[in-house]
Amino acid sequence: MAQTVTHDVLILGAGLAGLRAAVELCSRLDGRVSVGIVSKVQLMRAHSVCAEGGTAAVLRPEEGDSIELHAWDTVKGSDFLADQDVVRRFVAAIPGEINQLDHWGIPWTRDEQGRIAQRPFGGHSFPRATLAADKTGFFEMQTLYDQLLRYKSFVRYDEFFVTDILVEDGRFGGLLGMHAPSGETVVLRGKALLIASGGGGTLYGFTTYSETVTGDGMAMAFRAGLPLEDMEFLQFHPTGLVPNGILMTEACRGEGGYLRNASGERFMERYAPSKMELAPRDMVSRAEQTELEAGRGIPGPDGLPCIHLDLTHLGADRINTRLPLIR
Repeated sequence: MAQTVTHDVLILGAGLAGLRAAVELCSRLDGRVSVGIVSKVQLMRAHSVCAEGGTAAVLRPEEGDSIELHAWDTVKGSDFLADQDVVRRFVAAIPGEINQLDHWGIPWTRDEQGRIAQRPFGGHSFPRATLAADKTGFFEMQTLYDQLLRYKSFVRYDEFFVTDILVEDGRFGGLLGMHAPSGETVVLRGKALLIASGGGGTLYGFTTYSETVTGDGMAMAFRAGLPLEDMEFLQFHPTGLVPNGILMTEACRGEGGYLRNASGERFMERYAPSKMELAPRDMVSRAEQTELEAGRGIPGPDGLPCIHLDLTHLGADRINTRLPLIR
């Protein structure tokens, strides 16, 4: 018979979204609610750790950046398909989150004036990607986890693979899953569920997503009768190592890296002459694919054509300081 455990709130997923929600719940209601945090991997192995380059936020309004400009860049980058109210609310909240992480002790990279450093990122009209070298996701996760440890009202369920959302009389009843190391079946009961389980990028054979990003949270939600929106919008990162797909962070291009074809040409000039390598990701991905289909790719180690990401002109000091993980 399956073991049953009960909490007030269950959070499915323990990446940045799930952890931030857990910290907020515990900080507001510590001792008054019980929170179960469910992850199919050990917490610090969530895919959010792989986010390297930066988190965009408006921190320099005195230098010309603004919430309105950030929202415009985001909506334009979505080909005007994004929910503009949601975009505006989100970009307005992010500066406070960056400063909160700073208050909690994240080791942001600093500029010469001691301010949180920011670098250019694809599709942005202002350098607003805050960074902790090229380990931003790791340090954001570590900082949030350190904060979570201040509270007593949460329980972690690591390496716990959820198979189904339980719906009883049209209402959420809990989660059915398995503790992977032991094979034990467990029912987690709860009054509320927050789904923060990430996407499904590994549906594709070549991807920069980690092996954990399998879309099971979305599949469970669908089976439980919940609506799914905008499922056709799966983002492909333009730069990953061939043939294994290991992410080469956008920070490589934010720091000034070039994309070159077999002729050594910076081909982005044909597709986005003003933004070049810092065009939105979908534009860069399409440009790369166009180059490959036109026969201008470089033979890769697996025999398939690829594009070169050129960092040689950046110099060792810049790479060692700003891109140490890539090195």
